[in-house]
Amino acid sequence: MAIAKAERLMNLALCLLGTRRPLSKRELRGSIEAYLEAGSDDSFNRMFERDKDDLRELGLVIETVENLDGETGYLARRDSNRLPPIQLDAEEAAALGLAARVWQQARLAGAASGALQKLRAAGMPEAEDSYDTPHSALEPRIPVHEAAFEPLMLACRDRRPVVFEYRKANAARPETRHVEPWTLECWRGHWYLAGWDRERGAERVFRLSRITGKVRSRAGAFTAPVPDVSTVRETVESWAGETATRSARIRLRTDCGYPLRARALSVRDLGDGWDELEVPYGHGLDAWLVEFGPDVVVLEPADLRADVVDRLRAVAKG
Repeated sequence: MAIAKAERLMNLALCLLGTRRPLSKRELRGSIEAYLEAGSDDSFNRMFERDKDDLRELGLVIETVENLDGETGYLARRDSNRLPPIQLDAEEAAALGLAARVWQQARLAGAASGALQKLRAAGMPEAEDSYDTPHSALEPRIPVHEAAFEPLMLACRDRRPVVFEYRKANAARPETRHVEPWTLECWRGHWYLAGWDRERGAERVFRLSRITGKVRSRAGAFTAPVPDVSTVRETVESWAGETATRSARIRLRTDCGYPLRARALSVRDLGDGWDELEVPYGHGLDAWLVEFGPDVVVLEPADLRADVVDRLRAVAKG
């Protein structure tokens, strides 16, 4: 079935690209075998409209023209569907190759690999990839395991509102959130969605791993303006805990919590298998500390200690 559709799309594209004048539906139906086999006019019309939309989604520019008799015709001008010469130097080619490798764990892997092959076929220089050696100690990856990633990525691209069930770190049950999605950001190995929460009337950031069930799209336009990329990035970093306004003191078991140690402002050996760390304290630190379980004890400030205890109690209650 997939092969038959691919052949039908190819034949339609060739017809539209090979004509000097617009072709009507009637002419296209008589020129493509798969359309001749359509059982009825309604069946052909549905098939043709889907194929036309698929070709446009693939990037083919299809013009709709009405002739003097009022009949609608279609064509794809070659000059409108011809890419300009692609000129990339070795460093730019290496950057694109690295970007394609980064996405290999995501469902974008096929698209990234296909795009790279097309660029190489168009003359992009082959770049030596230092990450592609069997003995390389570094292998760049952006892990994307959450099922919500792809529908949210498409919703951000198409500016479509979404609805999903979201469980906060200190909540026992998820709640419904109506969101206008802006962008996705990967921070410290986790994906976050930044957007406008309609019910709260404010911008919010959601961790994708806490989204439960399916992400459902909704019709209608955004009600709030979308900020520029740099503002959204700052929002994600702030809500995820990147922006620290003060510091906190914690006890950490020896040989544990290496991400915390990497951000520590100071480390002091307490003996008995414990260290004392001073770490930057910003929004989201309490949720991060909970992930280390019994290996972390908050010493100060008191409000951070209380937040961590509340989160641990909520987890214990299930």
